[in-house]
Amino acid sequence: MIKQLYIKNFTLIDELNMQLHPGFSVITGETGAGKSIILGAIGLLLGQRADSKSIKAGKERCTIEAHFDLSRYDLSQLFLDNDIDYDPTDCILRRELTAAGKSRAFINDTPVSLQLMRELGEKLVDVHSQHQNLLLNKADFQLSVVDILASDSQQLADYRKAYTQYRDTLEALEQLKASIAQNRQNEDYMRFQYDELSSAKLQVGEQEQLEAESETLNHAEEIKSALYEADNTLNGDDSMVQHIRLTVNSLRNIEKVFPAVGELAERMESCHIELKDIAQEISSQLDSVDFDPARLDAINDRLDRIYTLQQKYHVETIAELIDIEQKLHQQLSQIENSDDALLQLQQQLEQTRKLAEQKASALTRCRQQAAKTIEQQMQQRLIPLGIPNVRFKVSIEPKPIGSDGADKVAFLFSANKSTPMQPVAQVASGGEIARVMLSLKAMISGAVKLPTIIFDEIDTGVSGKTAESMALIMQEMGSHDRQVISITHLPQIAARGANHYKVEKTETPQGTQSTMTELTTEQRIEEIAQMLSGANVSEAALQNARELLMS
Repeated sequence: MIKQLYIKNFTLIDELNMQLHPGFSVITGETGAGKSIILGAIGLLLGQRADSKSIKAGKERCTIEAHFDLSRYDLSQLFLDNDIDYDPTDCILRRELTAAGKSRAFINDTPVSLQLMRELGEKLVDVHSQHQNLLLNKADFQLSVVDILASDSQQLADYRKAYTQYRDTLEALEQLKASIAQNRQNEDYMRFQYDELSSAKLQVGEQEQLEAESETLNHAEEIKSALYEADNTLNGDDSMVQHIRLTVNSLRNIEKVFPAVGELAERMESCHIELKDIAQEISSQLDSVDFDPARLDAINDRLDRIYTLQQKYHVETIAELIDIEQKLHQQLSQIENSDDALLQLQQQLEQTRKLAEQKASALTRCRQQAAKTIEQQMQQRLIPLGIPNVRFKVSIEPKPIGSDGADKVAFLFSANKSTPMQPVAQVASGGEIARVMLSLKAMISGAVKLPTIIFDEIDTGVSGKTAESMALIMQEMGSHDRQVISITHLPQIAARGANHYKVEKTETPQGTQSTMTELTTEQRIEEIAQMLSGANVSEAALQNARELLMS
C-alpha cells in the first residue's frame, strides 16, 4: 500500500509530500480543486504515458514518487526476475519528466521500462474511475470477474495448454492441406525437374575436377612441349644431370689434396640427387600428358550440362543443385504419402480437440459454481445499496472453444420485479451501474490481494442511505490489510473514512496552486458540515457532521 506520495512541479502542484495510511481514507474538495491532478500523478507511477505539458509552467522538470509497503504481498519474484533490489517495507516508484519531453522511470532507484513499471503498478494499485463502469459492456471483463471469483487459474491454465495444442495442430493441418494442394498443381513440373537433376547423377567436387582436366587438355601441346624440353635438358645425351655428376667426381678427386672442396662436393651431390629425382618425375609426366580430342569433347559436354543446370536453377555449385534435387524428392514423397500424413494429423486434431473440450468442461463447471455464489452475493450487496427488488444473474451459454474456454458470459440485471432481466449495461442507470461495479470490486478485492484500491467519485448519482451503504462497503474492504481511498463529494462517505484529506486550489502571486492536507478532527467536522450545507455552515450542519463522524 502507498505510505508516502511526493509530487513536485506537476500541473498546479508546486510540491506535495503526503503520508498515507492503511484502511479506508477519503479525499474531498471542490470540483476543479485538483483531485484529478493527484490521480494523474499516481497514474504516471503506474506506467501511464506522460505529456511534457503536465510540467508546471516555468519549470524544467517534475518528479512524482511514492513509497509502498509490500510486506504483506509476495512480489519478490518480479524483482528477482528483473534484477531490482527488493525491500518489502519500502518499495519506491519514481517518474521524472522534463520540459524537453524526456521521461524516465525508476523502481528502487533502478531505471526501468514503462512496461515493467506498468506490470508492477497493476499489482499495487487499482484505480476505479467512472469510465471503468464502461467495462460492464465488455464480455471479457465479465468473464474475468467470474474466473477471479471461481479461483480457476489452474483449470484455465490446463485448458489454455490443451487449446494451444489443438490450435497448433489445426494450423499444421491447414498448412499441410495448402502445401499438398500447391504441390499437386506443380507435381508434373516438379517431377520433370527431379528427373532432370536425378538423371544428371551429379557428384560434389565433380565440376572442379572436370574444369581442371579440361584446362590441361586444352593446353596439352604447350604442356608436352615444355615437358619435352625440360626432359631433354635433364636426361639428354649431354644432360645437366650428367654434367653435375662429372663435376662432383672431379671435386672428389681433389678432396684429399684440397680439403676445402669437400663441403662443396657434398652440396653439389645433393643438387645432383634432387635434379635426378626431378628429371625422373618430368619423364613420368611427359608420358602421362596426351591430347585426347574425344575425352575433351566428353568433358566439355558434361560441363555444358552442369553449367546449363546451374543457370536454369540460379545456383553456382553442384552442391546447391543436389540440395534442390533432394528437396524435390522430399516434396514428391510428401505428395505420394499425403493421404497418410493427412490422416495422421486429422486423428491428432481430433484427439487434441477432445482434450481441449474436456478441459473446457472442467472450466465451465468451476464457472457455473462461482456464478451461483456471485448471484447470491450481488443480491445481498445490492439490496442495501437502494435496489430492493434487484435480480442479478450470471448467464453462461456454450460457444465454440476459444482462447478462454467454451463459455459466453453475460451479467443480466433487473431493478424491478416486473422487468425482465437484460444485460446490465443496457438496462441499468448510471447510479445502478456504479453500485453494481462497487459490489463486484468488493467481491474481487477479497480474491485478488491488491494493496491499494482508489475509487474516483464512484458515488456519482447516489445519496442518503445508499451513499452510507456504499461507504460501509468501502470501509469493509479497507479493513482486510488493504488500503482503500475514495474521492467523494458525499458527506456520508467522507464521514466513514479513518483518514480524511482535503484538496484545495488557491490563487497566489506565483499563480494557481493545488494543495492537499490531512484534516484534524475539528477540520473534518468543518469540511463535512460544509459538504452538508454549502458555504454558509450552520450550527445544525456542524452538529450533523459530528453525528455522522460518531456513527
